[in-house]
Amino acid sequence: MTGGDRWRRHGETLAGTIRLRLGARPQREVADHARLIVLDTIGCALAGRTAAEVLAWERNAARLEAGPFCLGGGPAVGLRAGVQLLAIAATWHEACEGHAYAHGRPGVATLAALLPLALAHDRSLDELIDAFVLGYEVSARAGGWLRVNPGLHVDGNWPALGAAAAAAALLELDVDATRRAVDIAACQLPSSLYLPIRTGRSVRNLYLAHSATLGLDSALAATAGFDAPPDALAHYASHHCRASSNPMPDAHISLLLDTYLKPFAAVRHVHYGAIAARRIRERLAADTGRIRRIVLSIYEEACVYCSNPRPSTLLAAQFSLTYGVAAMLARGRLDAQSYGSGVFDDPELRRLEALVEVQVDEALTRDGRRGARLRVDVDDGDSLVETVAADDAALRLAPGEVRAKFADNAAAGGVAAGDAQAFFDAICHGSGDMPLRILWAMVAGLPEGTGFAEVGNHLLAQERRMEPTTPKPGGQQDQRKALEESEKNANRKQPENYQEAATDDKVVEIGPDLEKNPIKGLDSPRDKDRNR
Repeated sequence: MTGGDRWRRHGETLAGTIRLRLGARPQREVADHARLIVLDTIGCALAGRTAAEVLAWERNAARLEAGPFCLGGGPAVGLRAGVQLLAIAATWHEACEGHAYAHGRPGVATLAALLPLALAHDRSLDELIDAFVLGYEVSARAGGWLRVNPGLHVDGNWPALGAAAAAAALLELDVDATRRAVDIAACQLPSSLYLPIRTGRSVRNLYLAHSATLGLDSALAATAGFDAPPDALAHYASHHCRASSNPMPDAHISLLLDTYLKPFAAVRHVHYGAIAARRIRERLAADTGRIRRIVLSIYEEACVYCSNPRPSTLLAAQFSLTYGVAAMLARGRLDAQSYGSGVFDDPELRRLEALVEVQVDEALTRDGRRGARLRVDVDDGDSLVETVAADDAALRLAPGEVRAKFADNAAAGGVAAGDAQAFFDAICHGSGDMPLRILWAMVAGLPEGTGFAEVGNHLLAQERRMEPTTPKPGGQQDQRKALEESEKNANRKQPENYQEAATDDKVVEIGPDLEKNPIKGLDSPRDKDRNR
């Protein structure tokens, strides 16, 4: 049996998923849940953006290529940098969405590829959600099918496929062109190592940025007429991964409804033991000094990916079963603050972590179920036991809890409480025909009603006032002089409005008038008839 024959049904299901959802409005339940995923991801990005490394990356990107996109009042960056920034920031605290079947997070790269592009095209909330749902469904199915080889991490791999489908949908490509965008991405799927998690290196947070960018580039290539082998995914499945032969969920099934939004800032595998630990802490009335032994029994996959005892870095701790249990026992919480120096080096937390023994639960592993059993022995001879199953209510966030999590993340990102609340309500409950640029201004640190062009112009001016992040020794004045000269040249070339400057040989031209498509040369099928 050839690779194409073996995977024919998988390819047909993925194609059917595109055909069924492209240009279609999702059911109300699906659209509502998609809005929550979008909000949760944006909240995670607002909080993650404040990390020193992300801020430095953002400032440098703005100087290299200032553009029309900004996050949380930061400097303006170009379209591709905006895509990358969203993906990097959203994953920083490991509090973003995920999907058990996909064994990863289908939504982060999909939204990262979409949001800056949707703002550039002056699209509505509904148009963003429609494209996001399509990309999510493609990505989740791809994740369940294209299981990565040992030693690799999923983030830099199959999420690009959903990002490609979503971007193609937003660019209004037809079914064949959207499938071609996915095939173009499939021909370029990279490998990303799991090694940085073992060693606690932050490069892992760049992986989804790579996927989001590849997805966007693949959609743009399909728009321009590039093609790819239609059996690219079948070939990849046969030769470059541990593809699952299990049937893919039918195209009409909404996998997006199975998305989990994390209550804790840690990988999902850590949540089961952490919930059990919180309940035992409550039973002990927070008197952890009595604890003498801790045994965590959990499914094998969690042991494989999260066996990181005594972590010394933020990322390693986020993927540590022992740290998650100890932090919850010692502090009763597992959030971004749990990785700060005051908590990270807490003597009681570290004492408890050294007591944790991790065992593989053979029954859970054999049955392919997720869950955990935590036993804590105390000094009077008693043992406290808590069991957490995959359907435990504490693993799910209710809409009110999603709101509270968003408010906390937005506040950490410097967004005023009133603006954060207004943005959440507008995305969660607002009209689908609302232009995204109006909504985005609420969390961009700009006056209410600021248009997309004004966002870019305002933040470009802000960026010009900033000092270089990493100036070369002795060369700061020369760099500043060169920058000022470059700005003068750019100002002399700045068009009065978009229509005067738009010519077929200019791919991108952003001006103050964005009533028409601000990206010239993409020629989406309905752009000529669009009248916004």
